[in-house]
Amino acid sequence: MKKIKTVKITTFDAFKSRNYRLYFAGQSVSLIGTWMQKTAVSWVVYSLTHSKFMLGLSLFASMFPSFVFSFIGGVVSDRYNRYRVLLATQIASMLQAVFLTLLVLSKHYTVWEILALSSILGVINAFDVPARQSLVNEMVDDKKYLPNALALNSSMVNLSRLIGPAIAGLILEKFGDVFCFGLNALSFVAVIASILMMRLPSLQKTHDEKNILQDIKDGWNYLKQTKSIRFIIIMLALVSLFVLPFSTLIPVYAKDIFKGSASTFGIIDSMIGLGAFGGAIFLASLKSGKNLRKILAVNTILFGAGLVLFSYMHFYPAALFCWPVSG
Repeated sequence: MKKIKTVKITTFDAFKSRNYRLYFAGQSVSLIGTWMQKTAVSWVVYSLTHSKFMLGLSLFASMFPSFVFSFIGGVVSDRYNRYRVLLATQIASMLQAVFLTLLVLSKHYTVWEILALSSILGVINAFDVPARQSLVNEMVDDKKYLPNALALNSSMVNLSRLIGPAIAGLILEKFGDVFCFGLNALSFVAVIASILMMRLPSLQKTHDEKNILQDIKDGWNYLKQTKSIRFIIIMLALVSLFVLPFSTLIPVYAKDIFKGSASTFGIIDSMIGLGAFGGAIFLASLKSGKNLRKILAVNTILFGAGLVLFSYMHFYPAALFCWPVSG
């Protein structure tokens, strides 16, 4: 009998594709800037209002538009050239960051203007995320490396969450919020340049006679019929609704519980990123055939345990230990 040769996939095999290397490099810089802006917005809102409600509202302002328009964003990525959609959303995100920088630089602004710009970014992200995630398939030359590329994407997001808030905390304390927003605007130059340098295969234009609403309906029908995907989506929805909003209260813990400053907030946020980055690298290194359901179940329990432990902590160093576990 002829032996079947198995190909061993290592952690960084997706980097063999030039387009993916470019995307990863540019997006890494941009995401660090994005996390800097997120950290700065939360800190500025809480410093201006000292209101936990307004802090929650700032998160709602950025996330709810993404939820509402994400269905349309997914259809747009299916129907149109994802490369052009991604380029357009990155340019729009850079303009939003520039307007936010100019607003804060003017020194004459209210929290409502910051929330309005956060809402605009939420709408942009509704179109950006589906285009970005689905375009990865076209960036990877050898499709057997696609799962590896997706896992590396996760590590990139979480590494930026490790670095971005830490830098933001230091800059907020030493130079002020306008520097955070300005550096984020500048970071988009890297990702836009990397997108323009890509050489993707020409896409076949599809003529879809169905309207957008019918496409959305087809997506829901597919979700109902596919049990495995339905389970993951429902679980993700529940965690996103009841658990992930914990991040809204981090500035409160940093400022009021631990009596710290902007750098305290940045360090706490970075510790979450440290744990998340470690988890993403672990996933990228997994061999095929691993029981992902078991990994998902165990880590969901660890996530909850870390949050419960942190909620009772009043000693700052011990509290920091809880965050990588949750991350």
